[in-house]
Amino acid sequence: MHSLMLRIMLLCGILLLGACAARPAASPAPPSDRVAVTEQPMAEQPTTEQPTAEQPTTEQPTTEQPTTEQPTTEQPAWQTLSLINARSGASFTLGDFAGKTVYVEPMATWCSKCREQLIQLNMVRNQLDNDRFVFIALSVETAISSAELARYADTQGFDFIFAVMTPELLLALSDTFGRTISNPPATPHFIILPDGSTSGLSTGIKPADMLLTALQEAGGQQ
Repeated sequence: MHSLMLRIMLLCGILLLGACAARPAASPAPPSDRVAVTEQPMAEQPTTEQPTAEQPTTEQPTTEQPTTEQPTTEQPAWQTLSLINARSGASFTLGDFAGKTVYVEPMATWCSKCREQLIQLNMVRNQLDNDRFVFIALSVETAISSAELARYADTQGFDFIFAVMTPELLLALSDTFGRTISNPPATPHFIILPDGSTSGLSTGIKPADMLLTALQEAGGQQ
């Protein structure tokens, strides 16, 4: 009985082995059509920052326009000495007319040559702008009254400023221009320019056209 059982077990083992041997081997799985994609790591491109070139700012130079003001010259002392307008009685100085062209004619009421020169001067005065040109006759007769000088001017038809020189002014003008300025028959005269400077002393009777040219040049009209 025991041996029978052993045989049966042996036979079962043989059958089992045979069944395993007869079983076909599993075929390998067909290759897949899908291709494995290997993701390549993205290489980061280095970014180079371009420096921004700052454009230089060029400041436009500003040009200052020159002013056209007349330069002023320091007034000499005689231009500050007081005078009296023979007609109006108003006080003034020769320096009061800064910025204008001033014609000054020393004269005397008894001087015929002075009268002739003043006639020429009266003709010139009517051809110039009274806002830019001033005409002054100064009597060297320091003792004459303003009223008497005004009558002389009115009688002769001279329509500009007349005044009696003070002894102080006569002396100061003589020191500046020489003694000829106190000699009326020499018909001395000079011009004060707009900047306060003065021309030289001129003598002799000048015709109206010559006086006009001299004044226009002094006043900057030519």
